[in-house]
Amino acid sequence: MAPLDPRALLKQIPPRPGVYRMIDGAGQVLYVGKAKDLRRRVGSYFSRSLNRRLQVMVGQIADVEVTVTRTEGEALLLESNLIKSLRPRFNVVLRDDKSYPYIRLTVSETFPRLAFHRGSTKGPDRFFGPYPSAWAVRETLQLLQKLFPVRQCEDGFFRNRSRPCLQYQIKRCSGPCVRLVSPEDYAVDVDHTIKFLEGRTDEVIGELLARMEAAAAALEFERAAVLRDQVATLRRIQQRQYVSGESGDLDIIACAQEGGVTCVQVFFIRAGRNLGNKAFFPQVPEDTDEGGVLAAFLTQFYAGKQVPAEIIVSAEPEERELLERALGEQAGRRVVIKPRVRADRARWLEMARGNAVLALKSRLASQAGFTQRLEALRDALELDELPDRMECFDISHTGGERTVASCVVFDAEGPRKSDYRRFNIEGITSGDDYAAMHQALTRRYTRVKQGEYPLPDLLFIDGGRGQLAAVEAALQELAVSGLTLVGVSKGPDRRPGTEQLWLSGRNTAVILSADSPAMHLVEQIRDEAHRFAITGHRQRRAKARTRSPLEEIAGIGPKRRQTLLRAFGGLQGLERAGVEDIARVDGISRKLAEHIYDALHGQGQRA
Repeated sequence: MAPLDPRALLKQIPPRPGVYRMIDGAGQVLYVGKAKDLRRRVGSYFSRSLNRRLQVMVGQIADVEVTVTRTEGEALLLESNLIKSLRPRFNVVLRDDKSYPYIRLTVSETFPRLAFHRGSTKGPDRFFGPYPSAWAVRETLQLLQKLFPVRQCEDGFFRNRSRPCLQYQIKRCSGPCVRLVSPEDYAVDVDHTIKFLEGRTDEVIGELLARMEAAAAALEFERAAVLRDQVATLRRIQQRQYVSGESGDLDIIACAQEGGVTCVQVFFIRAGRNLGNKAFFPQVPEDTDEGGVLAAFLTQFYAGKQVPAEIIVSAEPEERELLERALGEQAGRRVVIKPRVRADRARWLEMARGNAVLALKSRLASQAGFTQRLEALRDALELDELPDRMECFDISHTGGERTVASCVVFDAEGPRKSDYRRFNIEGITSGDDYAAMHQALTRRYTRVKQGEYPLPDLLFIDGGRGQLAAVEAALQELAVSGLTLVGVSKGPDRRPGTEQLWLSGRNTAVILSADSPAMHLVEQIRDEAHRFAITGHRQRRAKARTRSPLEEIAGIGPKRRQTLLRAFGGLQGLERAGVEDIARVDGISRKLAEHIYDALHGQGQRA
């Protein structure tokens, strides 16, 4: 390839706002940047002295691609999206693939439902959050069940009830499925739930106190006692969750750097409530200061997410005013980024900074241990270099039912959960683990061949020489080569730490001591694959067993299903009924009744 001619290149780049991408000789994106003037910004890489990191990058540039935007703010948001999708090696890259969880309230229904939600927050429903973790959402939902009996059950479960469930018995739900509460009374609990999630707890307490006094005046002492307990619970939660002197939405973001590792700690405050915190460890090129890390983090972290009105940061981010304008355009209102705060906010920021330092030290300690185990594995398997990417497959089923295969991925930093995948295995003989493994590998490595995933250096299989042969056959069919295959079989006494490692092409097993760091790493990877497989299998099996057989019958929709279940008091009563009894139900013809009877009793279609 001819060397890059900067002068000819710059003539083709317009002096307008936009995003540029530095490309190497192999077509890989080295760096993504944004500029107010693309020609001037790209030209600066070839006309001024650069630090060592940029000198290395410029030496690899074979081409530059640009995308023109209307404003610098648009360029900033596009730059963030490209960095997250392309993950260039010379950019700060936030590895955060999951969207944040919310609490969803289906306000468009007569009896709205509270539920865990992850994904788009557009639509007619109400969304509260984001929360830093799924655990924080579930804890809040449990609190709400104790406070306000708003249903949290699935819609399919709700529509098909003929009598109240256990949640009603333990006073965690008011029984709207069987109309044990009026829509008006239910709407009051929904209103209190919304006010609580919006941070208007004092208003809710005032309303409950007024209702308690009215109930006591009417000599309804049991009702008054229930309301009194609600008020007491609300006040305890308020003391535990609320941030002193705060009523709005804000995020507190602190950064810590040490030993080539960067940690960014985020605290979420919503409606004055501390929803918790989360630590991030972005990929950061060397010589990037705290301001550069925070600028890149903010654009990527808030891309496609709700932005609070105020963001407190531990250092002045690069181009703070531009960031404020871009995030404000995204949020549809003013957004303020504050690097200098006093009083309570300064104490919150110091708390976030302390948590960032603590998480960073823990990461460094665990990373050093992981590197030591990788080096031990390289030596034990006589590899030429440290493995950069490792995959492990496992199979899980119960007597051949609902077979699921898992694929987990580890890199130099540990588990890479965003690359984990599960495969529902179909069309094989029940219990044939070799065929299941063959199918999972064929599906996975077909995508690897198509360039969707990189090829691993090491491929672990939970099994011995037989499993390894099935893997070799699948890879040969796909013409996949260049990776080391390792079968992990249990030792003679099947105790942990006595596993044998079978390498493709060797007739004898590699046996490591139980206290070997390499064996600890193999066990960690194998156990993670097993955990991921069995979790998927249990979910698939539970879904199949909780699905009503009525849902499989053509011509039986939700309304007819609910009518049938109510008429016979549930599925067991329907299964005991004859064709004539079923045909007496409104909307069920004789022919449909016969079809239902046959389906429930495992008989073929009647002539």
